[in-house]
Amino acid sequence: MTNRLLLNKGDVLSMMLKNDKIKIGRNDPCPCGSGKKYKRCCLNAKNPKPVNLEKLYQQKYDIRLKHPKDVEGIRTAGRLVIETLDLMEENIKEGITTDELNTIAHEFAIKNNAIPAPLNYRGFPKSICTSVNEVICHGIPENRALKDGDIINVDITHIYGGYYADASKMYFVGTPGPEAKKIVSVAAESLKAAMKMLVPGNTIGDIGWAIQKYAEGEKCSIVREFVGHGVGFDFHEAPHVPHYGKKGDGIVLIPGMVITVEPMINLGKADLFVADDNWTAITCDRKLSAQFEQTYLITEDGFESLTPYDL
Repeated sequence: MTNRLLLNKGDVLSMMLKNDKIKIGRNDPCPCGSGKKYKRCCLNAKNPKPVNLEKLYQQKYDIRLKHPKDVEGIRTAGRLVIETLDLMEENIKEGITTDELNTIAHEFAIKNNAIPAPLNYRGFPKSICTSVNEVICHGIPENRALKDGDIINVDITHIYGGYYADASKMYFVGTPGPEAKKIVSVAAESLKAAMKMLVPGNTIGDIGWAIQKYAEGEKCSIVREFVGHGVGFDFHEAPHVPHYGKKGDGIVLIPGMVITVEPMINLGKADLFVADDNWTAITCDRKLSAQFEQTYLITEDGFESLTPYDL
């Protein structure tokens, strides 16, 4: 991976200048990693040093690129996340409570030497998030029995061997109605649209643009208050990954970046409120909301899901 993070000046600048808002300013740290200002190092040099993308992205964006050892650690954590989501699918049925689902997920994590990342994170009291029907995200598991026709998102983040992996998935309880089928389908297709943008040289804005174009084309709305993020070394890292945006805006995607994409799509309006527990986000119009999330590695020619499941 180290060699892949060293590009010549022309290569990296052409990639970064694809977006007019991403520029290396004269007074910015030089992208060669020398620690000097760009104007005093490679800006006018006859033989500029190779651009060190790892140092450049750390200095300019606080983004920590992942090396093969890191990727394998996140991938291993991701396998446990997917196994937990599969376990949720086996147990989600009419009558089970979201707190019972939390217990199942928690015990599975501990049994496999993983740590449930949400537990006690900024005071969050449970090991998973369970968001039912009009709950957009961060639903706290409770003594609430699922009913026929409900939809539920289960969001799992595990820490294993010091690495974090994050994914969420929608489930039907019993027989879904037409509105439930629609919002879950639109959420899944929104993530698929985003995946097509996960190519080196594209931008964070391209991801949001693709999601927004598809979801709004289906007469649904996109939650803007919550975004995807970097992940791997910590629960939430740079960069933020909005699920709306303009094509070409934002940070350029490069190999070694690991991010989540997790569009929250509402059947009605995008407006939300947060409940008195300071966590549970709910649609103001009480219409359904749905979300799918995976953790993605940007590779040399595209992407790899480190928490893969079929959409």
